[in-house]
Amino acid sequence: MQFVALTSIGIEQLLEQELSALGAEVQKQRVGAVEFSADSLTAQRICLTTRLATRVMLQLQQGSGVEDKTALYNFARFQPWQEYFGPGQSFAVEFNGTNRQLKNSQFGGLVIKDAICDYFHDLYERRPNVSKEHPDVRVVAKLNRDKLTLYIDYSGPRLSQRGYRSAQGKAPLKENLAAALIMRSGWLDDTTQPLFDPTCGSGTLLIEAALMAKNIAPGLQREQFAFERLPSHRAVKFKELKQSLRDEINDSAKPWLIGHDINPNVIAKAKDNAARAEVAEYIDFDTGDLANMKAPCKRPGVVIANLPYGERLGSMAEILALYRQLGHQLKQGFCHWRSALLVSDAELLKLFKLVKHKQYKFKNGPIDTVLALYDITEEQTQGHKGDKTPLHFEQSVAFANRLKKNRQGLKKWLKQEQITAYRIYDADIPEYNVAVDVYPDSAVIYEYAAPKNIDESVAQKRLQDVLMLTCETLSLAPANVALKVRQRQKGDSQYQAQANQGRTQVISEYGALFEVNLYDYLDTGIFLDHRLARKYIRDIAKDQRVLNLFAYTGTASVQAALGGAKSVTTVDMSKTYLQWAQRNFALNKLKSPRYRFEHGNCLEWVKRTRGEYDVIFLDPPTFSNSKRMKESFDVQRDHVSLLVDTAKLLAKNGTLVFSNNKRGFKMDEDALALQGLVVENITEQTQSADFARNKHIHNAWVIRRG
Repeated sequence: MQFVALTSIGIEQLLEQELSALGAEVQKQRVGAVEFSADSLTAQRICLTTRLATRVMLQLQQGSGVEDKTALYNFARFQPWQEYFGPGQSFAVEFNGTNRQLKNSQFGGLVIKDAICDYFHDLYERRPNVSKEHPDVRVVAKLNRDKLTLYIDYSGPRLSQRGYRSAQGKAPLKENLAAALIMRSGWLDDTTQPLFDPTCGSGTLLIEAALMAKNIAPGLQREQFAFERLPSHRAVKFKELKQSLRDEINDSAKPWLIGHDINPNVIAKAKDNAARAEVAEYIDFDTGDLANMKAPCKRPGVVIANLPYGERLGSMAEILALYRQLGHQLKQGFCHWRSALLVSDAELLKLFKLVKHKQYKFKNGPIDTVLALYDITEEQTQGHKGDKTPLHFEQSVAFANRLKKNRQGLKKWLKQEQITAYRIYDADIPEYNVAVDVYPDSAVIYEYAAPKNIDESVAQKRLQDVLMLTCETLSLAPANVALKVRQRQKGDSQYQAQANQGRTQVISEYGALFEVNLYDYLDTGIFLDHRLARKYIRDIAKDQRVLNLFAYTGTASVQAALGGAKSVTTVDMSKTYLQWAQRNFALNKLKSPRYRFEHGNCLEWVKRTRGEYDVIFLDPPTFSNSKRMKESFDVQRDHVSLLVDTAKLLAKNGTLVFSNNKRGFKMDEDALALQGLVVENITEQTQSADFARNKHIHNAWVIRRG
């Protein structure tokens, strides 16, 4: 019988070795799969004992010339389906792949379903039922151009889910990958040595290690396999097989396993998982901080860890500091140990300042990862002589000095203006193409795309320097430095939460207080470059009716209210931001029925509204194709129509303040003049001292009726 065992990318070689050891005849290894032949009892043993496969499928037939619907139907129609299930059973079809004629996988699945139903109707005058969720038999079809392969799901899906893990941490490690890491770590060469996981999370690595050391087949806890529903299944033989595997469990093995995690709640989950796997007595779980990691025992062993990957939007500075500290701790306290460390980026390995023994690439779900093995020898602990990599690039000294210089230059101005959030750096040095905004005890670094001629590893190293030097120069904790990537946003992505830390703080600006969140969204809750535009609104708002369109978190609305506005109407498409705006009003003790917050698409809102306003602040996005809008918006293309629609709401002697952030924006003053609107450019007046280095940060105009 021909089979294919599926697995995660990077595990194929180990899976091939495992299958051979279990008695299968391996025929071919390909990406994420190994093809083999075996008799039914051997295949069942594989399903019960494999630690590396995620699924085992029985190959029925392979053929070519399947180019269209008719060929697909005929190929499926004339297979001996009665050998695998009967008309009284349910089935489902899983179809993968397309070609020029068969462009939709769902359609391909329906064609095969019809062929199977017709087969049984012709043979028995009965049609089997289709059950997508819980079928008795699952047919799998894989189409590659005109070649089609049909399978029966033999194991059932998700062999990697052993059944012991009902609770897991934030970055779950698949069980089959955990088993592969244990195998690659070298710990199985001597399972009496301690195995220490300082970031154990839900305990997956250590539980898998315990199952291996005890020779407990992971499939013994599984309720049912798909092959048990096939006509050829022999229940007595299978029962004997399971008993023989129970007899092979090594009762004398006493593995030495230690797991730490900083979160006591996660440790509690790990203990529960180990208890369900019936290996709790072999694992010592306790709370412990990776940042202060120490050897848990005197005897050298193996340190294995799925290290924190960090979020692109937020905690990268903390990750860099942690990795550097970890390398130092391994050298200081783990002499003669071996370490097996899984990271998401090979560049991060350089931070350990250790010489690798071996390196393997894996996939953890969609994430590319690298497992690096280190032998912590005495030579390593003393600092390897061949490692001449400097801590920072030489040019990074100039970056640090520029931060110091800019901070000193802004010090007096910040105090006079009562400002606690400002831009300290904006690509001042070409090699360090980032912007740095400073908040109380925190900072946000916006990474701009590196030029195409800059090597990616060089750009990554410079970014690491920026993160660490920002922390050192500004005396900030790495956990309080957020990294974000500036790029054009698609749809509603700028409104969506990117993380979920819930860390907010309050900043002040000309006496106003604003809530900011540096970690959970692309933007922080305030556009610092519009500071003087907000002040302008405040200065002219007394006794005026103020409208704030595309209001974001209502910062300009707050300034208008503090300036004595008669009424303030705040309009935005995001309910999240409107709620944020209301919190900003509450922070400043602003409460009045004349302060209104309206949820709506501003482009449509201005067309249907019949009110009149003395001051309007209009700050649209550069581009938007949000699903909540009927059409896309481009500020260059659409600014005239937007301004004309908005000006209809402007009182006779009213003021419309218009701004945007499009570089190279050109105002069509002639078209506006034909509509009776007079335009005055106030861009320079709205650029504060901290943005003086970037003359193109935004554009601003005052527009009045002629």
